[in-house]
Amino acid sequence: MPYDVTDFATLMNLESHGPDVYVGVGPSYPWGGLYGGQIVAQALRAAYETVEPDRHVHSLHAYFIRGGDSNEPIRFEVDRIRNGRSFVTRRVVARQSSGPILNLSASFQVREDAVDVQERMMTEDLPSPADLKADDWGPILQRRPMRPETRPARAKSWLRVTPPLSDDPVLQACALAYSSDDYPTEAASYSHPKRLNPSDDPGEYDRTFVGASLDHAIWFHRPGRFDDWVLHDFRGHGLTGARGLAIGEVFSQTGVHLATIAQEILLREKTR
Repeated sequence: MPYDVTDFATLMNLESHGPDVYVGVGPSYPWGGLYGGQIVAQALRAAYETVEPDRHVHSLHAYFIRGGDSNEPIRFEVDRIRNGRSFVTRRVVARQSSGPILNLSASFQVREDAVDVQERMMTEDLPSPADLKADDWGPILQRRPMRPETRPARAKSWLRVTPPLSDDPVLQACALAYSSDDYPTEAASYSHPKRLNPSDDPGEYDRTFVGASLDHAIWFHRPGRFDDWVLHDFRGHGLTGARGLAIGEVFSQTGVHLATIAQEILLREKTR
């Protein structure tokens, strides 16, 4: 596989390397290393390879163990924890030569015909993606951010994976996983006093802080199209011990609550 992957479907095209072992690669990103959302999405794709087609992911929980290297392939080892009649559980460890870089657990469920109640709503009149300035950092994920808020900490953006994907629910779920690691850091970092007055200078954050994603969770509530614009709306939940927490919702343009995401980040001030 080429290492300069520029479309999402190719990124999710993992190669089989024996029973329940899959290998993928990733492109170089502007900040160096790999993007955490890529590793989560590929790990979820590997897990999907071991479940029946009528099982759909309803939640995943992941720990980022160490940074990844875009110059190496990534090996995804799947452990079939449990096969139940309604629920299936998988564990995936992503490895490179440095050792494990991600540990992910995912649960899959047969879709059930049951009551559907939505409590969280988009309560604001928001600008459309067409009315916002592009702020993309790569060819696979398009971003249309809104002005952040600092008291209380909040970050919102329309996001979509590109180019357009098929209707395959597996690919669409992986597209959400890919985009899910982008905006939690924004929201969590705005709890910091040095982020009180947001700057339009994109280099300000990197000059002030060093950070990383620590752990990550997604609850997939309803099917959606993540190659279309969806709203990622995150709120910071404070900082302690150089760790920040952000929790947010993902909504379709028509206001359907598609998913909930939580992430803890590491946020340290640079000393020089």
